[in-house]
Parts: sequence; structure tokens; C-alpha cells
Amino acid sequence: MSTNENLSNEKKYNKWILILSIAIPLVVAGLFGVNLRKLGFDVEPLSFLPPIYAAVNAVTALVLSLALWAIKSGKRKLHESLMKFAILLSVAFLAMYVAYHMTSDSTKFGGEGAIRYVYYVILITHIILSIVVIPFVLITYVRAITSNFERHKKIARITFPIWLYVAVSGVIVYIMISPYYA
Repeated sequence: MSTNENLSNEKKYNKWILILSIAIPLVVAGLFGVNLRKLGFDVEPLSFLPPIYAAVNAVTALVLSLALWAIKSGKRKLHESLMKFAILLSVAFLAMYVAYHMTSDSTKFGGEGAIRYVYYVILITHIILSIVVIPFVLITYVRAITSNFERHKKIARITFPIWLYVAVSGVIVYIMISPYYA
């Protein structure tokens, strides 16, 4: 396939990348503010989910690291499989995160002093970058599936550290707030 064909194929996905990059954060934010129990639904709080979705974040970080190793070792098929798994893990995390917040009250961080500032810096950067990484992941993926590997590699160099930070910082946020879960 020529470069022009690759670019043409890639452009077919741009509308979906834009829609998903806007819709996902908006839907998550909207659902985050919905508490089914407060709306009168008889649902049990899914209080068992935070350690599970924190573990999913940890596995995502590991899978991303293995995928980087795989591609640097020339194992393209393994890299492809690992990256698809990382995307699946991220979707699973998001579903569990939303489900937890739709059935449970938010947990307040109880730390005091300098650790409180550290927690909020990590939390805020985690939230911002979890939104920023969405279009990067989608663009990186589209460039791979359209065989535009040179452009894929260029953006993957930006996507990888952001996505890895989001996965690792998610685990750190969980560890820091876990003593305060009711």
C-alpha cells in the first residue's frame, strides 16, 4: 500500500477518533455524577471494585511495557496482541470505574500535610492525562491498522509514556486512597 493510500485509509477514521475522544470523557463525567442508589434504585454498592480496577491498571502498565519490549525485539504479532489486550484492559477499567461510582459514594482522601498535596498532584495529572491519552491511543491504533507504521511509530513515542503514566498513577492513587475506603 502506498503512503497516499495509508493516509486516505487513516483519514476515514478521523471522525470516529474525534467523536470518541469527546464522547468518552463526557459520558464518564456524566455517569460519574449519577448515583443509582441516591436515585432510588435498589442496587448494592460495588465496593469490591476499586482493588480490582487498580489491579487492571497495574496489569495494563505491565502489558504496555511488554508490548514495547516485543516491538523492540522484532515480535510484531506479539506487540499487536499485547496492544489490543492493553486497550481491552483500559475499556474494562473504565467500565468498572464508572460502575463503582454509579453505585457508591465517592471516597475522600484523608491524608494531611504534604502527602495531601502529593496525592492531589498525582490525581489531577492522572485525570487530565487519562483524557488526553484517548485520542493518542486511537490515532496510534488507527495508524497501525492502516499499515502506516512510520507515522504509527512517531505518535507511539508520545502515546506510550502518557498511557503508562496513566496506568501507573492510577495504581498509586488507589494505594494512597485505599485506607480511606468505608
